[in-house]
Amino acid sequence: HVQLVESGGDSVQAGGSLKLACVASGFTTGCIAWFRRAPGKEREGVAGLNVLDSRRGRLYYADSVKGRFNISRDSAKNTLYLRMSGLKLEDTGMYYCAADQRDECASGHTEYPFWGQGTQVTVS
Repeated sequence: HVQLVESGGDSVQAGGSLKLACVASGFTTGCIAWFRRAPGKEREGVAGLNVLDSRRGRLYYADSVKGRFNISRDSAKNTLYLRMSGLKLEDTGMYYCAADQRDECASGHTEYPFWGQGTQVTVS
C-alpha cells in the first residue's frame, strides 16, 4: 500500500518560486506525479514520471508549466519533488501527489489509484 504526504505549499507572489515535496511511503516502481485543482475547475496533470523512463530522461509536463516547473525523485529519500519558478496566478490550486505502481504506466496518464491529501499553493 502506498501512502503519499505532500508538503511545501504556501502563499507566494507572482513570479516567485516554491518547492513541493511528496513522501511516497511504499512506492517502489511505476508512475508518480503531481496534479492540481483550482476551485471550480477540473483536476489537471502538472508533471509526472515513470521511474523506469525517468532513468532515460523521460518526463511529463503539462504545456502550461513547461520551462517553469521541474519534477524529480530522490529514491533514497523516497520523495518526489516539484520545483516551481516564475509562478503565475493561474498556478493557484491544491496540488496533489499521485502514484501508480504499474511498471507499464505512462508518465502522462491520469488514472492513479493512490493520492495524497494535497498541499495548497496560492499565487497572488
